[in-house]
Amino acid sequence: MSGTQTVAVILAVLNEELHIDACLASLVEQTVTPDVIIIADGGSTDETVSRIADWQSDHPDMIHLIDNPHRHQAAGLTLAARATNADVLVRADGHTTFDPTYVSESLDALAGRSRVAVGGSQVGSAQPGPARAIAAAMTSRFAVGPAPYRHRTQAGEVDTVYLGTFRRKDFLELDGYRLLPSGAAEDADFYYRWRQRGWVVEFHPSIRSTYHPRTSYAALFKQFMKYGVAKADMLKLHGRLPHARPLAPVALVVLLAGSGVLFVTTGHPGPLVILLGAWGIGLVGVATSVKGDVATRLGATLATGVIHISYGLG
Repeated sequence: MSGTQTVAVILAVLNEELHIDACLASLVEQTVTPDVIIIADGGSTDETVSRIADWQSDHPDMIHLIDNPHRHQAAGLTLAARATNADVLVRADGHTTFDPTYVSESLDALAGRSRVAVGGSQVGSAQPGPARAIAAAMTSRFAVGPAPYRHRTQAGEVDTVYLGTFRRKDFLELDGYRLLPSGAAEDADFYYRWRQRGWVVEFHPSIRSTYHPRTSYAALFKQFMKYGVAKADMLKLHGRLPHARPLAPVALVVLLAGSGVLFVTTGHPGPLVILLGAWGIGLVGVATSVKGDVATRLGATLATGVIHISYGLG
């Protein structure tokens, strides 16, 4: 319990049987226990719902399952937020586990303020195989950019945070998360609109969680291609992007295609060789900078290439 203010954890899931148990275990074992955990399921076809039912039987007053007929995460999160009257919403994710002090640190950072959203550090899990290499790639600025929740160590105001905690009345005033055509980018769009109102987004490194990345390079490709499409959604909706950084993978794909066509039609390899060489230097930098054994470093290099190409194509 959190004292005078009530706290609801909201999350939207779809086929999360591999991670939902660890996620819920980390949430019910918080040092400050949330009043309710509301889970919107988008029609899972695996064992997600039955696993949630097991948790409900042990925590009938805390854990509540609702239907998300729209399937997408943005719609499910907004439905979950509207299904509670709690003062504070803690956004969670089925692919994530949370440090025992996650809720308490979030409430301390929020400090009873309105029109403030807080979030913290995201650490990749060290699962074996491709997932470990993908998690290592996520620590590289060259691979995924300088997102504060992956690299920053000092508290302060930022553009966006991973997940986030905020007051429900502010969430509803902003009309919650919007379902974009890509079915992604709900957080980027939400915090963009939040800041457009002059409201504050803060990063606090004491708010810690562990993200479980995709377990194959094919799944990673699909994930980041969707993120690329989502950035196009943002550009169409708002007429601009918060930063020019997302355009770098687009430029890479366009230049690779253009120089490849030039080579095929004219036989001149120069532009293609130069471009591949420059990109290759960056990829080598990933291999030398990330932590892990040789297999992890090589896998992180491959993951970085997959991220860049899929994002640019999207």
